[in-house]
Amino acid sequence: MLAPIILFVYNRPEHTIKTIKALSENELAKESSVFIFSDAPKNKDSSEKVNLVREYIDSLKEKEYFKSITIKKAKLNKGLAKSVIDGVSEIISEYGKVIVLEDDLITTSDFLIYMNGALDYYNELDKVWSISGYNIPIEFPKDYKSEIYYSYRGCSWGWATWKNRWNQVDWDIKDFAEFKSSRNKRNQFNRGGRDMANMLDAQMDGTIDSWAIRWCYTQSKKDLLTVYPVKSRIKNIGLDGSGTHSAITSHYDVEIDKSLKQCIYSDPELDQNILKNFQNHYGSRLHCYLSKQKRSIKKLLRM
Repeated sequence: MLAPIILFVYNRPEHTIKTIKALSENELAKESSVFIFSDAPKNKDSSEKVNLVREYIDSLKEKEYFKSITIKKAKLNKGLAKSVIDGVSEIISEYGKVIVLEDDLITTSDFLIYMNGALDYYNELDKVWSISGYNIPIEFPKDYKSEIYYSYRGCSWGWATWKNRWNQVDWDIKDFAEFKSSRNKRNQFNRGGRDMANMLDAQMDGTIDSWAIRWCYTQSKKDLLTVYPVKSRIKNIGLDGSGTHSAITSHYDVEIDKSLKQCIYSDPELDQNILKNFQNHYGSRLHCYLSKQKRSIKKLLRM
């Protein structure tokens, strides 16, 4: 059985149209069921664009892009973190596995083949936490043969997982005090990027609202891995300042190959050079950004 696709949309009609159009051109699109979660506007300024997005997704059933489309419109604004946690929990509890996208991700035409194949291949491999469709622009050793690699960090830009992994997450991070005071635990978490411990700190003090850092925290505690493709199946078009949670940057830009052949899955050894390049790609930029955000919030609180 193919995994259901969950798409989270909000107030970016142009991005949403491009995301859905690319997804509809996938080879398995007409055999796939799609669940679209549309968040309600946070304020009056967002209402017009949210309505435009909803008008567009309402028109999709006539286009017959997919096997089926189910649209779920929130009546009150949840924010991305709660939307994702609630939406994924609802669908994965019924289907046992999911493929998840947000409204600013362009997929290759083989994305659904890659994701469904990986879900089947790695399902029984207990060390695998999730599947990523995106790959960051890092260098690989010249002698690296596999078409996938493992990382300690989950990805939120086109990803998939199974019910028995998703249900392990403690979204409240009840052991945060112990984590915060443990250098070893913080270093272990930062294997997936030098920003991760600081990002969890920011989550717990209310500076950010992220489902993904909490998802990654459970992954780190259990010492599990995410499967990444050497050649990305995702291009993010939302790092243009249009997103609620994203800034303008080209740090994560990739070009996707439209002539990709079906991925050959494998279970390679962890490659320390890849892990180091991966870790180094994350860190200072986000840390600086969060520091600025904290200073701005403190300044506002003093006014």
